[in-house]
Amino acid sequence: MRRFMTLAFFASLVILAGCGGNDSGTTDGRLNVVATTGQVGDLARHVGGEHVTVTSLMGPGVDPHLYKASAGDVERLRKADLILFNGIHLESKMGEVLERLGSTKPTRAVGEAIPESELLSPEGAAGTHDPHVWFDVRLWQFALGAVRDELVELDPAHAEAYQTNAAAYARELEELDAHVHAQVATVPENQRVLITAHDAFAYFGHAYNLEVRGLQGISTATEAGTADVQDLAAYIADQKIPALFVESSVSPRAIEAVKAAVKSRGFEVSIGGEIFSDAMGDAGTPEGTYIGMIRHNIDTIAAALRGEETHDH
Repeated sequence: MRRFMTLAFFASLVILAGCGGNDSGTTDGRLNVVATTGQVGDLARHVGGEHVTVTSLMGPGVDPHLYKASAGDVERLRKADLILFNGIHLESKMGEVLERLGSTKPTRAVGEAIPESELLSPEGAAGTHDPHVWFDVRLWQFALGAVRDELVELDPAHAEAYQTNAAAYARELEELDAHVHAQVATVPENQRVLITAHDAFAYFGHAYNLEVRGLQGISTATEAGTADVQDLAAYIADQKIPALFVESSVSPRAIEAVKAAVKSRGFEVSIGGEIFSDAMGDAGTPEGTYIGMIRHNIDTIAAALRGEETHDH
């Protein structure tokens, strides 16, 4: 039955892709842009401004590593004038859908605009790149440029607006990058260790001089075992790391297990708060934007590692 349903889904996808590939979902002249993640959608909103309408398929708390396109998603993608996604295998379960639709309409993996020499690879996984590129604000500007270029090519009548909007947002990203560096500088060097549920923050650590340790690998599809929990707990107790962090898109159970294992070793580590990794916060909140998400993360991390506040539970 499962095999039949899978075949039926892709059969419907082929039909959708072949029927009215340029059937836009807007009637007011604006470009209909569909993005996979909130971070990519946020770029499109800033660059496109009043000339686009943007739909992000993956909302708050959604794990893009495990996300599968629904029939409704496929319909939204079919009606898009432009499809934007992160790429670098972040949306691994959607790969075939994006590839098929990419043959019928403009589709861009914005993360792949970053030079390969700037991409990080997990330890022992040469040739496989970490997809969490948005955590280096400087690198995210390459993705910004990719969105700008796609909109300019697709809608040259508004090219000047897209270029102006992108330049203004680039200046905001430069200010954000400086803010992150300044906040990290307030944390004692021996406390600059970020411990989270999965290894999503390698670019963050590399760019801003933080040691990063994730309980799981770069994909949440791989679960942590008891040995992983105990190894991380031993490190925290030995180094007397003051705080560890839960992620909005990953179950807190594993981090709670680490906290308990640390306590059994005679050291108390606090939950320093919830930070955003693969998904942004709720729409309408500061954390529901890329800049707000990054500001929340670094402000929460720096305060907890300085020992000023925790959000233990």
